[in-house]
Amino acid sequence: MKRLALTAGVILLAAPLATAQISTWKSDPAHSRIAFTIRHLGVADVHGHIGDVKATIQYDAVDVTRSKVAATIGMNTVSTGESGRDNEIRSADFFDVGHFPKATFISSQVAKKGDGLWVRGNLTLHGITREVVLNVRGPDKPVMGADGKPHSGFSATTTIDRTTFDIGTTFPAAIVGDPVKLSISLDIVKQ
Repeated sequence: MKRLALTAGVILLAAPLATAQISTWKSDPAHSRIAFTIRHLGVADVHGHIGDVKATIQYDAVDVTRSKVAATIGMNTVSTGESGRDNEIRSADFFDVGHFPKATFISSQVAKKGDGLWVRGNLTLHGITREVVLNVRGPDKPVMGADGKPHSGFSATTTIDRTTFDIGTTFPAAIVGDPVKLSISLDIVKQ
């Protein structure tokens, strides 16, 4: 009976230590963005970025499978460096930012993969939710920022099919490629 009581006591004392391994990090909006690449007319790549990325990461350094990611992306910040094209991308023909100003990503599974991570989650874009998998590098070794807080970083890549989100469906793949390569860069700050 004493052994059972001792074991229960150790478990109760260890429980707060296990949860203490989870730290909360938020993206630094000035240094976080999503870059994208899509094929135009089958002959050239168009590059652009989305600058309004707000992410919260619950990171467990001991057991990454307990980590979680939630992000909101402001679609009205999409930019390719060409104002006419940017206006068209924001229009109802593509992102329809008037009706769908935000995209979201909520992780459902995080796993270790080599030196990085593999994050599965639900991306809601243009009012449609699809599962995507991110190949993640990071976290980088934390450094102290000018704000006096630890900063770290993650970068991730994935490819989505624009037509599965009903984006630009009146444009055939010969004009606007279906696959869109995404490259995500996050400067994150410990809270």
